[in-house]
Amino acid sequence: MGTLLEGEGVRNQPGRADGRRLPIGAEVMAAGGVHFRVWAPGHARLDLVLEDGGSGRTLKLSMECEPGGYHSAFAPQAGAGTRYRFRAAGHDRLLQDPASRFQPDGPHGPSEVVDPSDYRWSDAAWPGVKLEGKVLYEMHVGTFTPSGTWEAASRQLDELRAAGVTVIEMMPVADFPGRFGWGYDGVDLFAPTRLYGRPDDLRRFVDRAHAAGLGVILDVVYNHVGPAGSCHKAFAADYFTDRYSNEWGEAINFDGPNAAPVREFYAANARYWIEEFHFDGLRLDAIQAIHDASPCHILAEIAAAARAAAGGRSILLVAENEVQDARTVRPASEGGYGIDAVWNDDYHHSALVALTGRNEAYYTDHLGVAQEFISAAKYGYLYQGQRYAWQRKARGTPTWGLPPASFVTFIENHDQVANSGRGRRVRQLTSPGRYRAVTALTLLGPGTPMLFQGQEFGSSSPFLFFADHDDTLGSAVRAGRAEFLRQFPSLAGEAMQRQLADPGAFETFARCRLDFSERERHAPIYALHRDLLRLRREDPAFRAQRPGGLDGAVLAPEALVLRFFGPGGHDGDRLLLLNLGRDLTLRVAPEPLLAPPEHLRWEVLWSSEDPRYEGGGTPEVVTPEGLRVPGESAVVLAGRPHAEEGD
Repeated sequence: MGTLLEGEGVRNQPGRADGRRLPIGAEVMAAGGVHFRVWAPGHARLDLVLEDGGSGRTLKLSMECEPGGYHSAFAPQAGAGTRYRFRAAGHDRLLQDPASRFQPDGPHGPSEVVDPSDYRWSDAAWPGVKLEGKVLYEMHVGTFTPSGTWEAASRQLDELRAAGVTVIEMMPVADFPGRFGWGYDGVDLFAPTRLYGRPDDLRRFVDRAHAAGLGVILDVVYNHVGPAGSCHKAFAADYFTDRYSNEWGEAINFDGPNAAPVREFYAANARYWIEEFHFDGLRLDAIQAIHDASPCHILAEIAAAARAAAGGRSILLVAENEVQDARTVRPASEGGYGIDAVWNDDYHHSALVALTGRNEAYYTDHLGVAQEFISAAKYGYLYQGQRYAWQRKARGTPTWGLPPASFVTFIENHDQVANSGRGRRVRQLTSPGRYRAVTALTLLGPGTPMLFQGQEFGSSSPFLFFADHDDTLGSAVRAGRAEFLRQFPSLAGEAMQRQLADPGAFETFARCRLDFSERERHAPIYALHRDLLRLRREDPAFRAQRPGGLDGAVLAPEALVLRFFGPGGHDGDRLLLLNLGRDLTLRVAPEPLLAPPEHLRWEVLWSSEDPRYEGGGTPEVVTPEGLRVPGESAVVLAGRPHAEEGD
């Protein structure tokens, strides 16, 4: 940008708003100059302050008042790279743009004009992603590589694809204060954080992912804004409401007075990530804290806006919904929100209890027994309206008719690993055999599997809660985190509390970085994941994810069979035998699901006890004395023709 002159009240040049893509923010116009627009109903007059780099010289333009509390200005001398802020009449504080596309110095500094057309995309032929057959991979960019940048992460894309991953689920990148954080306390919801690079670095990451055959969806937080660095309230108190409670801060006003511009802001944000960064969808954080009594729920509006923004591309919308309301993934025509999939916490909780033997705190209502895994495979959520003792109330709604792929299944994610107290990975909390067996159940099951970064090669890096705040807020966050973990009796004792990592320490953050040399050092675990995902991808019975495509039966309290029905007939059926207890021999087996297809016999197709995975070896499973399932194992059986006599 050219040199700016100090000025007082330079008159705004009206017009030039035609061609805007979004209703708010700074947009470079095709014919030159930049149009600025912000919602600030609490102010009679607003000034746009353009800044000339580090010289301290500024140009102030009076903004035009529009109906509905909007203020706008056109600056012909501005362009990509111009830094700017807003100032309300009678106030000294300079405010960043709530819809800033980049904050080069963080939330407390000036906003920067970004022209998305400067980036030349190479993914014109990319069709987008659909839910069926996908394998998600949750990634925190700041700890995924030692340097924690989009550029460094992009160098791992081919390896992720080779491992069997199909869609990256990127943890939130909206800018937040401090040097590190999970991203769920973002305050500049349109600004990719400067901590991982510039906006075009993010575009390049997505572009390269598409070239590698990977989709990328973005985790977005629409239930609150972070406790530090937000400017929303300085522009309009009506961004928030006190009519609803929210454990992370003030609830967003989606249905009260002046809610229309707030709804517009969030719907525009969903559009923005799809249009300007070519994301293949969104993961919506903690939607149970998004309150809206409007006839059209804001989530349905956001889903529709995101899909419209994608044009001809298919996108994937995933939600976290702690209350397990199946309406989330029902179509709008049935009164739902039109989201594709939900995280299945029930599956995770049952799996962790089975793996660790502990069902304290929010694991209380799960026993980790065979029937829970069969029900999760057939119906998704386990709690669909029954009483949930931990919360002392009913939880969930019926899932009848929902496709199996609608439920995202996992044994690790950012929250659950961190909530182990010391951030230990699941394989460090259980026996090797049980870990391999439950991994097989997760990756071959009918839901949509998700891995947490590094899980595929048995990462030994912890994932801890970390957030960089000033001393006062940092102390409160540290105390709050310790109190949260006290719900687990095993973490409540003084000795364990002393072991908890300080969320504000740089070392806590640094310890969470992945070490990719473990792909070789943990080769058996890496092979386990790669082979299972290949089996899922290539075998028609596992690939199908059809409603009614499997059935199951309990063989013992810790053992079960799942029969996956082949799409071309029962000759293509597969049995998954899971035994988390001791060796099991079924000399009497009055269970039709165990019967082989007519004229065929069962033969081992895959075993978690294969020495390739450092297993103990697989004995003969189908014997003259009955069916024998090794302890702490998963075995896949396929129908094969009987051997000819004399062979």
